[in-house]
Parts: sequence; C-alpha cells; structure tokens
Amino acid sequence: MTERILVFYGSYRSDRAGIRLADYVVQALNAQGVEAELIDAKAIDLPMLDRMYKEYPEGEAPQAMETLAGKIRGADGFIFVTGEYNWGVQPGLKNLTDHFLEEWFWRPAGIVSYSAGRLGGAHANLAWHGILAEMGMVVISSTVAVGQIGKTLDDTGTPIGDAGQSLERAFGRFAEDLRWWAEAGRRQREHRSPPF
Repeated sequence: MTERILVFYGSYRSDRAGIRLADYVVQALNAQGVEAELIDAKAIDLPMLDRMYKEYPEGEAPQAMETLAGKIRGADGFIFVTGEYNWGVQPGLKNLTDHFLEEWFWRPAGIVSYSAGRLGGAHANLAWHGILAEMGMVVISSTVAVGQIGKTLDDTGTPIGDAGQSLERAFGRFAEDLRWWAEAGRRQREHRSPPF
C-alpha cells in the first residue's frame, strides 16, 4: 500500500526561497511511489488562531479548516519544511499546526529545515522536534538541514552542484526512515486502536 505523506510549508514572505525545497520534497517522494501533497500555509491562509478545529460545532468550521482536518486524519505521516526566524519557527507554519490536535496523533513526522546561511535552519529544526512531539506525533530521528539553499536548489526545486548532491543523499535516508515509521504506524492502527 502506498504511503500518503503531507508536506507542510509555512513561509508567508513574498520572496520565498524555501518553497523550492518543499517542491523538491514532494517531487522526490512522488518519484519513490509515495502519494505526497504540499500543504502551503500561505495558500490555505487560516486566520490567527482563535478557535481550534475541535472547538467548532460539527459542520461549522471554516471550509479550508474542515478540508485540511480530513487530509491530516487521512495521512500516514508528515514532513514539515521550515525556515528559521530569529532562532525560532516560522509563525505561519506554527499557526497552521496549532489549529489541530487530535488529528495529528499516532503518526510520524519528519523535519526538513533550511536557511540562506550555513546552519540550515538548525535552531528551528530542533524547536520543531519538541512542538511536534507535544502535538502527538512521533518525530523520527533522521533530519535534513539545507544551508545556503540558493546554492542547493534552483528555482524549480532541482538539486544543483555538490550541495544538491548532498541533499539528495541525505533525503533518501530521511525518506526511508519516515516511510518505515508510516508503514509501522498504519499497520499498528489496523491491528489495535490507539490508547487515547
């Protein structure tokens, strides 16, 4: 059975360099036979968090929130593609994730971070580990951090140069790790209901 992986991206900036990494992740997963879909926080444009999805009476949540809740519940795993703002997480992506809670439970998540500098969004990458675990996801130990994104991927999300080759090697291992956990989680949910 093919894994269904949602790839979340959260920059709202007008010149978004990270979108090329999000596109690369989706393309690379699809090439492996995974059913991957990009969830762009800017395109969905949820309001600043007032009410979580679960706080709306049934059938009264905004349509974009309702649709996304169904996609999250139907996914086998998640990848969060994140930049770093002042050693922290992108507010657009954090706002999107905070609208949901139980929908995330009992599925694996992986983190792919980036920056224009050499650290590759390492601070945001680390921060997301704790956030996603608190939200009920199993965060895989593999991670990808892309420094100097402009020298790693072109505008279409195609790897370039030595940095691009390094990304491809790292992403292959990362994707296999996530897919292993996604399959394990799906089989376990078929075998036994989650404890809560």
